[in-house]
Order: sequence, then C-alpha cells, then structure tokens
Amino acid sequence: MDLKVEQWPIDRLIPYARNPRKNDAQVDRMCAAILEFGFRIPIVARSDGSIVDGHLRLKAARKLGLKDVPVALADELSDVQVKAFRLLANQSANWAEWDNELLALELEELKASDFDIDLIGFKAEVIESQESVLAEDRYTAKATTPTYEPTGKDVQVGELYDQTKADALVKAIHASTVSTEEKAFLLAAAHRHTVFNYENIAEYYANASPEMQRLMEQSALVIIDIDNAIENGFVELSSRIDELRNALISEGDNDEA
Repeated sequence: MDLKVEQWPIDRLIPYARNPRKNDAQVDRMCAAILEFGFRIPIVARSDGSIVDGHLRLKAARKLGLKDVPVALADELSDVQVKAFRLLANQSANWAEWDNELLALELEELKASDFDIDLIGFKAEVIESQESVLAEDRYTAKATTPTYEPTGKDVQVGELYDQTKADALVKAIHASTVSTEEKAFLLAAAHRHTVFNYENIAEYYANASPEMQRLMEQSALVIIDIDNAIENGFVELSSRIDELRNALISEGDNDEA
C-alpha cells in the first residue's frame, strides 16, 4: 500500500470535534519540535479535510504561522476504521516498554551534546530516574577480567609492559607550573597510562618465584581475588600520593637550600 502525502493549505484541515486528547498545554513543545526537526510527521486526514491524526501538530503549525503542511490521505479507511485509528495513533506508543539502560545512555548522550531534552517530551522525574539507573550501573557493575592460559613461552620483564605514555606524561607534569600537591596527585595517576601485556604477564607469572607471584597478585597484575585486587589498587594509589608529595616537598626544600 503506497502512502500518498500531499502539501495542503492549513485552512483546508478540519479538526475532529470529539477528539478525546487534551493537548493545549503541549502546543509550545510541539512548536519547538517542529522548529528543531521540521514537520516530519504528516497529518493524517481524509479528502474532505477531516483530521484522523495530528491535531496537536495542526495547532502548532497554526501558532507558527505555517501556510501549508504535509498530509497523508486516509480515504481507504472506513468510518469505523477512522474512529479506531484515532485512538490507535494515540495509544500505540504505550504498547512497548523502555529498556531503561539503553534509554539512559541515549538521554546521557543527548545531554552531553547540550541538546534540549525538553523537546523530546520526557518528564524531569523520568530523566532523573534514568540518570540514577546509569549511575547505579557504573558503580555496581561487576568487573570482568580476561583469562589467559600459559603456553610456556619465554617472556622477559621488558615485555610485560610499555611505559612510553606514562613517561611522557610524567615529564610533562614535572615541567608544569602546578602546585606541589597537584603534581603529587597527577604523578600518582600517571602510572595508569602504563600499558600492561596481560598475556605475557600470565606467562611470566607461571614461571616466577613464589615471592614474585605473591607480589604480582598484590599488585593486581594477576587477579586471584577481585575484591582484594581492587582494595590493593586503592591502597597503592593512596600511599603513592603521599610518597610523591613528600618526595616533591623534599626536592623543593633542597632547591631552596
């Protein structure tokens, strides 16, 4: 079935007197949507001008001063079908449920782009609830770690990591003019840019001494207990900040002397 869309003078359209939808409060929002996206959804009407669907769009078009609008003809529908379609067009959006996680991601990306969320019609409390869903997912999601099976390959320590990015960042931090405490913080975080080759680490761990294996586990390079790995990582970062702050303060004292 081909959909026939025509441009009609706005005065040719006749609202349905018994339209059960109360939408006067939404006219301004529809005006804003038309200005943002254009008139993308045609008004559905019969050849005599009677509107089947699109009363809110018609009100917005009139308020915007549009002279003509796109109209999709529905002459093939019977009177009973027209009556049913009017209700269907307003009710069908409620049939499906939202995937809250995906909805939250879409809303977040729109907000990050400084898009006016009000245009899409979600109530403030709905947006807030989706933000809560996304935040909860971020902070409660389980960590997943890759699994590597040693093959017996001979691996050297230098093949376990690449510190090129971290070294460049450390150099830039030292050359900066930020405060001593800020440098300590940035230097503590800089080690995160070290790139670890976990496949090689697994190989090295398999043949390392018991002491080295224990230290690798405590460093969360080889994760035996995810909770301890996270805890050790946090403790390491916290103590590292203190160490670097004290070292930088000592360097400053020596320079002044």
